[in-house]
Amino acid sequence: MVGPVYQVRLEKMGIQTFKDLIYHIPTRYLDFRLKSPVSRLQIGDTTTIKGNIDSVKNLYTRSGKKIQLAQVSDTSGKVDVLWFNQPFLIKTLKEGETHSFSGKVDWFGRKKAMISPLIDTEGIVPVYPETYGISSKWLRGRIKTVYKLIGENLKEYLPQTYGFMDLPSAIKEIHFPNEPEKTGKARERLAFDELLALQITNLKRKALWQKNHPVYELKINRKEINQFIESLPFNLTESQEKVIDEIISDFQKPYPMNRLLEGDVGSGKTVVATTAAYISFLNGYQSVIMAPTQILAQQHFDTLNSLLQPFKVRISLITSSISKSDLGRTDIFVGTHSLIHQKIYMDKVALVIIDEQHKFGVEQREHLVKKMGKNNISPHVLTMTATPIPRTVALTFYGDLDLSTLNETPAGRQKISTWILPKEKRQNAYRWINDNIENNKSQIFIVCPLIEESEAETLKDIKSVTKEYQSLKKVFKGKKLGLLHGRLKAEEKSRVVENFRNHKLDILVATPVVEVGIDIPNATIMVIEAADRFGLAELHQLRGRVGRGKKKSYCLLFYQNEGVKSKTRLSAMEKGISGFELAELDLKLRGPGEIFGLRQSGIPELKIASWTDIELIKKAKIVAEKLSNNNV
Repeated sequence: MVGPVYQVRLEKMGIQTFKDLIYHIPTRYLDFRLKSPVSRLQIGDTTTIKGNIDSVKNLYTRSGKKIQLAQVSDTSGKVDVLWFNQPFLIKTLKEGETHSFSGKVDWFGRKKAMISPLIDTEGIVPVYPETYGISSKWLRGRIKTVYKLIGENLKEYLPQTYGFMDLPSAIKEIHFPNEPEKTGKARERLAFDELLALQITNLKRKALWQKNHPVYELKINRKEINQFIESLPFNLTESQEKVIDEIISDFQKPYPMNRLLEGDVGSGKTVVATTAAYISFLNGYQSVIMAPTQILAQQHFDTLNSLLQPFKVRISLITSSISKSDLGRTDIFVGTHSLIHQKIYMDKVALVIIDEQHKFGVEQREHLVKKMGKNNISPHVLTMTATPIPRTVALTFYGDLDLSTLNETPAGRQKISTWILPKEKRQNAYRWINDNIENNKSQIFIVCPLIEESEAETLKDIKSVTKEYQSLKKVFKGKKLGLLHGRLKAEEKSRVVENFRNHKLDILVATPVVEVGIDIPNATIMVIEAADRFGLAELHQLRGRVGRGKKKSYCLLFYQNEGVKSKTRLSAMEKGISGFELAELDLKLRGPGEIFGLRQSGIPELKIASWTDIELIKKAKIVAEKLSNNNV
């Protein structure tokens, strides 16, 4: 149907089959149902005229551009019709032929003219997403051809349409509409189909997980669990207690837990995970905790030791350099992805905890879980993220997981004042920071953005943050500055963080790759450069690095883009709303790719549906469950 060149272009748009083409739906429509005689054309009209071509020729502008000018007449009068840089039209349009022209009427010089109209295209005209070398007009022609071939074979696959337009009608109305009102109903049906397919896939994955994974039996000793909770140096929040109860309930089911725990910065996910690991320990089993960075792994190791020391739980920190002989009997293993590759004897792992799960690839997570499974028995899996996930995305993309949310901040966390600053206020801000270091003994984070949108830092990013570090050393003369980025060796990273933690550094200059796992109670000021390059949820995470001690804390957001839209988006950071609300706002403003900041996180791009349509997503979930229960 198309040659190899067009085939490559279509593949870039995700179109490989007839079905893909049929589901490539218009973004908007042009309404050319209104027809006018030439004599009644008015400036600003979008209409259709039908007339005879009296003449057609090329004109040349002073800059060398070509204009194709035709004079068209009907019984009421004459009008100029023109196009720009489409010389092929001189051969296509012949004098004496009759054609319809649909477009907008505007001034051309001092005369009324129809500018760049569509030819012989009347009624309601769909406009499709395009790419280089593939025009909307070309797509209309191919979709029309494909529909003639397979249109009659389109059948309704649902046992009932649940109030939606039936599928054959939806496909026809979306591409060949007669009434604009029906295109909305058609789009709703096709969006529902897209969401339903995702939900059914989730349910199949969930059913497969529950069916094929025998599990270790974990008995619940409430007395000992309560003793551990009462030993904590703080009180649990209601949401922490609720999530612990959900995990305990999962432990008592005949299949392994597969739960996602999302919690705002500082909401206490680690304590929940520690409680789960302690329950595994009480049953004589081991747990594994995997973190994305050595810094965060070290922090988890320290936290677990401090909380579980009275209960004689043996915890080992696994690094790339550790050997099997270095380890004694271990109840909880803590490490990075080195846990996957190290040949360490793990006897009976009943629980796997993956922190900041979106920073690991799907294969890494599956490999770890598979490695931990012994004798065909699978561990319980708890994945965690501090990145707030909008509810619609959680319901759809993570639909195969049970979802828990920590939406409270533990007592004692400081409210952080946030200021959005233009470049004109930079020097004043630097003086204020310098005064805080000298008078309040404050410590400062300064975060530079990634230049290139990728999961890993590039050499270009490192040069940028290193250049900023050298520049800031001149600004803050006499102050102690440290540099932290992802390309440093693990030992060097740990040394820099320890120096900052022990107050041997006043300012830590870093890239956002180190946004998690640095807990410095004395750090009271977070400075974020080019804040408009970050997603709101990621800014919220970075801001959460301060406000962990007793001192008043601040977040300064410098922006590069002077546009109103950019400043308006950042202003949400000043309002003190939760990370979940910020993630919802970013979803509306910038789309799903920005939920985790500049870095993509495997969230699929919806072609027809929208992540913001909560009601349609919920309905798709309900229908998927009905179909699953009925085995349809």
